[in-house]
Amino acid sequence: MDSTEKLRVVDRPSQEELETVDMAELQLVYNSSHFKSLATGGNVSQALALVGEKTCYQSVCSYAGQIMYLGTESVHIMTLRNWRERVDHLLKQEKFMEALSLAWSFQEGTAKAVLGLFAEPAKRKGVVAEKMVEILLQYVDRSLKKCPEQGKIQVMEDLLFNQIYPRLVENSVARGVFLESLEPYILSERIGCLTAPVMRDLLSYFQENGMMDSVEGCLVHMDITNLDIQQVVQMCWDNQLYDAMIYVFNSGMNDYISPMEKLFQAIGPPLREGKPLTDEHVVMGNKLLVYISCCLAGRAYPLGDIPEDLVPQVKNQVFEFLIRLHSVEAAQEEEVYPYIRTLLHFDTREFLNVLALTFEDFKNDKQALEYQQRIVDILLKVMVDNSDFTPSQVGCLFTFLARQLAKPDNTLFVNRKLFDQVLEFLCSPDDDSRHTERQQVLLELLQVGGVVQFDEGHLLDLAEKAEFYQICEFMYDRKHLYDKIVDCYLKDPLRKEELFNYIHNILSMPGYSSEEKQLVWVKALQHIKDLVSINSAKTAELVAVHFADKVQSVITSLQVCRIAVCQRSLSVDLISRESLNPQTVLKLGPDLHELLVDLLCQFSPQQVTAFLKTSQDYRLEDAVQITEKHKLHEATAYLLEKKGDVQGAFEVLLQEETGDEVASLLQRVEEALHDIIALCQRSSHGLNQQQREALWFPLLEAMMSPQKLLKGADTKHTSEALKDLTMKVLNSMSSFIAPPAIIQRILKDPVYGKGKLAEIQGLILGMLETFNYEQTLLETTTNLLNSDLHWSLSHLRKAVSRGLHPRQDHCNICLQQYKRRQESEDIILNYCFMYSCGHLYHCQCLQRKEVGVLSERQYSWSCYKCTSNQGSRPADRPSTESSRSHSVMCVRDNNVLKCYRKSSTKSISNFDYFFFLAFFLAAFDPF
Repeated sequence: MDSTEKLRVVDRPSQEELETVDMAELQLVYNSSHFKSLATGGNVSQALALVGEKTCYQSVCSYAGQIMYLGTESVHIMTLRNWRERVDHLLKQEKFMEALSLAWSFQEGTAKAVLGLFAEPAKRKGVVAEKMVEILLQYVDRSLKKCPEQGKIQVMEDLLFNQIYPRLVENSVARGVFLESLEPYILSERIGCLTAPVMRDLLSYFQENGMMDSVEGCLVHMDITNLDIQQVVQMCWDNQLYDAMIYVFNSGMNDYISPMEKLFQAIGPPLREGKPLTDEHVVMGNKLLVYISCCLAGRAYPLGDIPEDLVPQVKNQVFEFLIRLHSVEAAQEEEVYPYIRTLLHFDTREFLNVLALTFEDFKNDKQALEYQQRIVDILLKVMVDNSDFTPSQVGCLFTFLARQLAKPDNTLFVNRKLFDQVLEFLCSPDDDSRHTERQQVLLELLQVGGVVQFDEGHLLDLAEKAEFYQICEFMYDRKHLYDKIVDCYLKDPLRKEELFNYIHNILSMPGYSSEEKQLVWVKALQHIKDLVSINSAKTAELVAVHFADKVQSVITSLQVCRIAVCQRSLSVDLISRESLNPQTVLKLGPDLHELLVDLLCQFSPQQVTAFLKTSQDYRLEDAVQITEKHKLHEATAYLLEKKGDVQGAFEVLLQEETGDEVASLLQRVEEALHDIIALCQRSSHGLNQQQREALWFPLLEAMMSPQKLLKGADTKHTSEALKDLTMKVLNSMSSFIAPPAIIQRILKDPVYGKGKLAEIQGLILGMLETFNYEQTLLETTTNLLNSDLHWSLSHLRKAVSRGLHPRQDHCNICLQQYKRRQESEDIILNYCFMYSCGHLYHCQCLQRKEVGVLSERQYSWSCYKCTSNQGSRPADRPSTESSRSHSVMCVRDNNVLKCYRKSSTKSISNFDYFFFLAFFLAAFDPF
């Protein structure tokens, strides 16, 4: 501030004055009592008095970047604005150009007196750029608010397209960004009309950058009257933008026929020549069908609606176009009605669906009804007696006609002989081609009401001859002849599996009379053999639910007919169902189970043992006879073991092993030996030593005896294999037979009893190795158990030896200090009990409360307070917690508190009493 009270802002590096503020209104306080010398009566020189007029001590001071001025009536604080505040100050005054200019100077680093901005250029430019965007957005908001309500959109569009866009064109990047930003607004129809230059530039830009989808999307949402229609149409056709092409024709020229002509010209030739259609042709054909549907329904393609005054005209034009006898540039060999013929060849069903939707709107419109009849006549003329169309396509036509004829307000006329002709065509027994297709077409025709067009008896005869069993089912269902439908399913190779669900539904669901159900029940029972051959599991389920009282007769009928495989399958599934559903009313006797065992022995011997283990309803004696008859040793051994005849089971398995050994099948011998060892191990636990020897030694003998016959070098491999198997037997029996008895038995054997010790060295070493292993295992296990026991006892001892500290210095019953004396001076000892919970009691107090329990000649005490908190319980039944808590008996002797810990836990009886010196009473009197 200068002497004229003007505040000046000066740029420090350049000393350039940036701003001046007049502070005269502040009325700054000048001079002081020191300069006026009031203490001496004001006797000062004129020079000092003049200085006093201009001095301002204590009126100006600075603090934290601020300067404070003292005025006569107020205090002012002055500070420099940072860069953001300087911009905001201009924005508040709506000086957007000045604010943007200032921000640009910050961006370029040319501004002066800049505060609060990064010195690093990259960070500085990033922050300032965000502020400049904010300035521009505020300017746009203000422009919108200032825009007049009337003609607001026009004003803004004029501003955008006529003033701003010409300036953006000069920069290619800005131009591209602007044009791309228009697309979402055009697609959302927020911008509907562009000026011709902008529109041309937009299409050119998208085309140059390969954004043809964007071209099509924008075209169908805009007013294209100011464009070159022919040029746009050609561009759309060249780039396969068919939606845009149709839209340009419709909106630009009100032409709804030319798009169809161009599309027919593209897809017609390959269809007439029978060539396969490309993906592009398929796309054009689908769009053509949708376009025809929209035109006939009064809707614009691809979106919107046709103007109401044009709807009748457009419909008539489309109908007239479709029923033309020939195309505009027809060749001499062209067939009649080329357009309808092309659509039928392209997609018969969809074209007929388009017509069906169109016919829905024909009500009280004479002209439309005439077109409807005309098109139907053309369809019949084109498709009937024409080998170019498949049965499926002809069926679609008559299904379409049947739907139309079934309507209550139908006005169509179709010669009934045509339906008979189609029926003969579809049911021709001489034509095996497309059998499923022809049947499905006829079924669909009948389901939509076409049955009224035929004689039902004649229809059923033709269907049976053509083996159209679904048609027969449809006709029988109409007549409620459900039992005959069973025959239809049996004869139809594709639907045999569905018969089970059908029978179950008829017999279990409501809606059918008892007579109808009975007929189906009888029919199913008659064909039980066929059902079993189709699926035995589902037959078993059906029998169990609906024929439970006929199970035995069903099995007998299969047996009489010698259908053993079917009988076995049904028996397996019936028994499986019984075992899986024990609550079922189906109860099968032992005869059926034994019959199944016999059948399994014949056809699936590998499943016999598994079945015997899962089933419990057969008789053991009869089952043993069956398995013995079929020489199934494994199954016989299982039954004998289950019966309790372990020795018999052993002999049977041994017999199997011997037979296999004679055949030199070492693999089978090993498998049989595994089963025998398992049997012996299971049985040895319930036998004495003599019985165990009688069980194991024959097995050992069976393994050692064949080795007597092996002589010569060529038998070395077999001999070694048998010795290995013998070692398996020895290792297994050593757990049940004493080793001396085993060694004695080996030494008595002629194979090992004669000759040198080296011959039996392997067996002896093997037994010793097994012994050493088991001994090591026992020692290791014992050491682990001892270590765990020591660890547990050590931690338990540490826990019971820990010192206790009382919570209070008084008894928790009488509330007096524990060191009170008895009335008699002769008694100098005070006995106290303290528990691990920290509560302390006098012994006499506990006795009066009777909280002790006498057990095993010892008097155990429990904490009175803890026991009370847990709720009242009888004195003879203390809580588990209390009975296991540790107590300390404290004795005061010579000013020393000697405490003895007691525990009622039996597992630590070796640590019942431990003595420790707790505290000196003299030093810790509060204790």
